[in-house]
Amino acid sequence: MRDKHQLYAIPHSLYSGRARSYLIKNGIAYDEVSPGHESFKTEIVPAAKLATLPTLRTPEGQVIRDGAAIIEYFETANGRLCRPKTPKQQIVSALFDLIGAEGLLRPAMHYRWNFPEENLSFLHYHFFHSQGEHPEREAKTQHMMNKMRHAAMMFGVNDDSQQIVETLYMEFLLALDKHFEQFPYLLGWKPCIGDFGLIAPLFAHLGRDPKPLQIMQQQGIHVFRWVERMNRSAQDAPEHYEAGAGYLANDEIPQTLAAVLRVIGQDLVPETMAAAESINGWLANNSIASGDQASRYIGQNGDKAEFTVRGLSMVAIAQPYRFFMLQKVQDCFDALTVSEQADTTELLQTCEMADLLDIKLDRRLAQTDNVEVWL
Repeated sequence: MRDKHQLYAIPHSLYSGRARSYLIKNGIAYDEVSPGHESFKTEIVPAAKLATLPTLRTPEGQVIRDGAAIIEYFETANGRLCRPKTPKQQIVSALFDLIGAEGLLRPAMHYRWNFPEENLSFLHYHFFHSQGEHPEREAKTQHMMNKMRHAAMMFGVNDDSQQIVETLYMEFLLALDKHFEQFPYLLGWKPCIGDFGLIAPLFAHLGRDPKPLQIMQQQGIHVFRWVERMNRSAQDAPEHYEAGAGYLANDEIPQTLAAVLRVIGQDLVPETMAAAESINGWLANNSIASGDQASRYIGQNGDKAEFTVRGLSMVAIAQPYRFFMLQKVQDCFDALTVSEQADTTELLQTCEMADLLDIKLDRRLAQTDNVEVWL
């Protein structure tokens, strides 16, 4: 048996940052291992079922694939230390987990792949060194980079949409910066599950790649400091001279945080509606047995979802994983009392996010034996 957990991850992997930050903040000893290591192919992937990052191997040998599953594994064991106890904060935390996993993919991919002059050598270094040492290392590096460039277009980034992607991201960054000027974390003085979701795109892509890093350091310094502290074991909030020790009292959701949600909801809500319609159409026309694996991309019309943001028609790939994450928000809401639901609904209405409570697929999803499956 090993002494530490092994986290198979790479610095430039969006979803790796989510699990890595959780391990750091919760004092969980681990070694990070590259997927280029032979053990990933021979020992990890057969148990993980899919060759995705991050994947964790526990000291006892259990293999857990996906950042959400890794965090759930530890949260189940530790009494859910990173889940707020009060209703509105629970919902907001789960919402930001969804936003980190799905809602910022467009700016993350745009700022990584559409600024080659600033980013290319940096990205090549990371993609090259994530490959094992073999004669085709450079060819495999180029193949993977080209594959990810194509993924940026799949998520809805093209010549027509780039301007609105940048505009919405800057509005989001500036709103989030105002919030982190007041508090070191989303809900006060310690990270919640939503912080770990949000760090995924804001570290690996938007807080490390040269072009978006420069933007963040110049125009979102408080967000940049949050990115730093999310990768440090201590609270790391010396600029807050009267820092507290937990989540905000009385189930408070600061107005600065509500403002962030209003910005992100402008494309998160219409895209989620469109993706649900596309996937539900696919489900209606296909025979799916309980326990069947859910593909990463499915839907009608070539797996696409079409929606409108500020008058611009956009097209993005429909992903069932978005709804696995959304289920967590909805399940949390369903567990509240009637009065708590009323208060939470009122909050979400002011944030223009209330529609997310009702957007559902016709089949639920679960993570079973390291893959997402239909129930």
